[in-house]
This record gives sequence, structure tokens and C-alpha cells, in this order.
Amino acid sequence: MSEGTTGNNNVPGRGLRVAIVGAGPAGVYAADLLTKSEPAASGGLGLSIDLFDRYPAPYGLIRYGVAPDHPRIKGIVTALHKVLDRGDIRFFGNVDYGTDLDLDDLRRHYDAVVFATGAVKDADLNIPGVELEGSFGAADFVSWYDGHPDVPREWPLSAKEVAVIGNGNVALDVARILSKHAGELLPTEIPDNVYEGLKASPVTDVHVFGRRGPAQVKFTPLELRELSHSHDVDIVLYPEDFEFDEASDEAIRGNNQTKTMVATLTNWLVEQEDREERQEQQGTRGASRRLHLHFLHTPVEILGSDAAPGTVAAIRFERNELDGTGNVRGTGGTVDYPVQAVYRAIGYFGSALPGVEYDGRRGVIPNEEGRVLDAGGRPVPGVYATGWIKRGPVGLIGHTKGDALETITHLLADRDGLQSAPRPEEEEVVRLLEARGIEYTTWEGWLRLDAREQELGAAAGLVETSRGPVPRERIKVVPREQMVAASRPARTGALAADGVG
Repeated sequence: MSEGTTGNNNVPGRGLRVAIVGAGPAGVYAADLLTKSEPAASGGLGLSIDLFDRYPAPYGLIRYGVAPDHPRIKGIVTALHKVLDRGDIRFFGNVDYGTDLDLDDLRRHYDAVVFATGAVKDADLNIPGVELEGSFGAADFVSWYDGHPDVPREWPLSAKEVAVIGNGNVALDVARILSKHAGELLPTEIPDNVYEGLKASPVTDVHVFGRRGPAQVKFTPLELRELSHSHDVDIVLYPEDFEFDEASDEAIRGNNQTKTMVATLTNWLVEQEDREERQEQQGTRGASRRLHLHFLHTPVEILGSDAAPGTVAAIRFERNELDGTGNVRGTGGTVDYPVQAVYRAIGYFGSALPGVEYDGRRGVIPNEEGRVLDAGGRPVPGVYATGWIKRGPVGLIGHTKGDALETITHLLADRDGLQSAPRPEEEEVVRLLEARGIEYTTWEGWLRLDAREQELGAAAGLVETSRGPVPRERIKVVPREQMVAASRPARTGALAADGVG
């Protein structure tokens, strides 16, 4: 749909108006599934879908939550781009739900509202010392290296030894970015300020700690194998972590993914022993940086420095052992590792949304298969949720698609009983945004910004890497004001504010 056009055509007079809050994969998939549903595809249901996001650009955590060198990111972005580029879904970026628009506004202009706001905060780690300088949430670091417009341009990268707590994909992303030489990231869309920060990092050792054993890790084989692709970085493993109980053996036999990951890790352990023996014989040294993978460690305390009070000096773990069921129990023994920075990558957590119930224990909107519930546990007519804000921050992209399908199926089943929006005309929401002075961005604006980022990459020319000269793919624009300036639609001047509300 072009900017400012209308498309309501459903009997008796208009189609179903749907607002989706959040333009990451969850929101885009929900919109796509709505348009491809049988009622819409057959022509029996007219649809008008508007996608809102607090960022000026679309794609949510795919743009601001995935490492720039992630091998799958291009494919995901391409898929999302194809959906939004069809023209049957409008995108309004730089619109913050709860500040620029509230639920009453949306219900005035839409028959149904779907929340797909995801989870962007770090889950809490309640151990002593977590407040020390040098203790960071992984989500904040990810936002920095992904060029999030609302985080500082600088990041403190003064530590030589770093601990990353967690055994999921985010933990591996953080460890890989910290240990990788900055020049290896230049072929990606990494912003210049991030490159300069990582280039100056004195890091030599990055330690990743997981609570359970190698057969219970939460990362995926693709993410694990990516670690071995970093130039001049040795992966270091510890034989004492490779004890397997009966449940671990069963998981290895019965799950191909687990079997693949354990095989990869044990192969690396053998290669490490061969490498160390060869280096000893030849009198040579290993790589300039090391990425250590530790298992069976539970964090107990982050220890402060005596020399520089208030800063991180070490981290203490209790050693665990497998209990025969695939779970672990503490041994009572502890071990300290000297580090000057700690990154907590133990999961994301959803944020409360104004006007909607919130489960503060789980970090989700209370819902029943996507139907949002009120304080009494009753469905709120016309209000839905999908993605991480619905189910919690678990699962991969494939889970997000299935999750959206469940929500959209219920929305369509409810459509005959939905309360009709009193001001459903498409131009009305544009009038509202302009009357409030909200500098919203559009899909057409994103295409301009996208082209600009590619131009910046092309202008940088070839960069030297361990693989030889390669072109810079693009350079991400970071400042919000620059993103908005590139992505704003031309103001029509014809949309009067009279009567908007």
C-alpha cells in the first residue's frame, strides 16, 4: 500500500483493520500470515494492516539483536523484506507505543491489535557483585555492537580477560564478537564506532561458562561451528568437563543436534591436544587470543578489586556434577577465574506495556494461545500477542512462525465478534501521528536508508581480512536523527488535524 492510501473493501463496507505493534520477525510473520489466510486469499475478507515499531527501521532484533557476522542474518532479512516490499502492509517506524500512541488510540482506529514487542532486556542474575563496574548485561552489549540508535556510541573494552555467563546462542555471539579481531568484521554492516572500539580492545582470553554439561547446551550446531571460523583465535576446552552421565548418553544417541554438538566439541578437544603437543615440540605459540568453553560451572559471586574498589577483578563458580538425569548438582567446590569484565547472557526478558496486563515473573503478556487476558484471566476482545512477549524468549525463527500462526488463527476465528473501530479510515492514523508531531518513518523511507547504508559500504572500498581483500557490504547508520531524516515521508500538508483524537 502506498503512503496515505486506503484499502478497506470488506462487506459491509470495509475490511478488517489490524494494528501490529513490533516490526521484528514475530510482527512481520503475523502480518504475512494474515494476508495469506484463506479468508483473505479467497477475497472473502478485506484486510488493512499497519505495522508499528519504536525504531525508525524495521526488523527488530534481527537488526539490533543478532551479531553482524551471523551466517543466517542475510537470509532472514531477505525473507522479511519480501513480505514488507509487497505493498499490502504499511510500516510506521519511530512510533513508540505507550508514548506516541496508547491502546485507546489503537482501538479507536483498528478492530484488532496484536502485540509483537519481543523481549529486549537482560534477565536478572542475582549474585553478589553483579552491580560492580565491568559487569554487563549481554543485551546492552549486543545493542551497542549492532548500532542501536538509543545506546551510547562508546563501550568500555579495557579488559584482557572476560567471562561470559550462559550457554545459549547469545552467549556464543557475545564471546565471538569479543574474541574476534575487529578487521574480520569489516565485511559486515558493523558501524564505524563499533569497529574502532573493538579494534582497540586488549582482550586475550574470553571464557564462556555453562551450568550443565556439553550434552545439555542450548546453542545450535551452526552457532557453535562459527566459533572455529575466527582467525587467530584458539578454542580451549577442558577434559574434566567431558564427563557424561546416563541421561547425557541417551540424549546423544536420541537427538541428532545434540550428537552433532558433542561430536564437534570432542573433536576440538582432540585437535587441541594435538595442537598443544605440536607447539611444544616446535617451540611455537598459539593464537594471540583464546576462547575458552567451560561446562559444569554455576556462578556464585563476582569479586571486586582491592586495587580499584568497585570494579570487577574475578568471578567465582561452584563446580557441578551431572546427577544421572541430565541435571546437575553442586559439588561444594569453588574455583575463581581472574577477569576484568563479566557479561551476563542468561536470557532476555519482556517489558510491561501500558494498558495491558503483565506477568512480571515470566516477562510476558498473560494470554491464552495468543488471546490477551485481563487481570481476571478473561480474554480481552480484539487484543492479541505473538512472539517472545507471548511465550517468553525461547525458540528460534521457526518457532516464531508457528507461534504467529496460532495467534492469527484465533484472531480470524474471533473476527465476527470484534468491536468495530469507530475511526477505521487509513488516513486517520496518519492524521493522528502528524497532529501529534510524531516523526514517523515509512517503508519507502527504509528503502532509502537501506540504499544509503549500502552506498556507505561501497564508498569504503575493499578491506583487508585474513581471507584477503573483501568489499564492505554496508555501513549501518547509527544516530536516530540521521535514520529519521533519511526515512521520513514527504509531508503532504493536506492532512488537517481538525477532529483528530
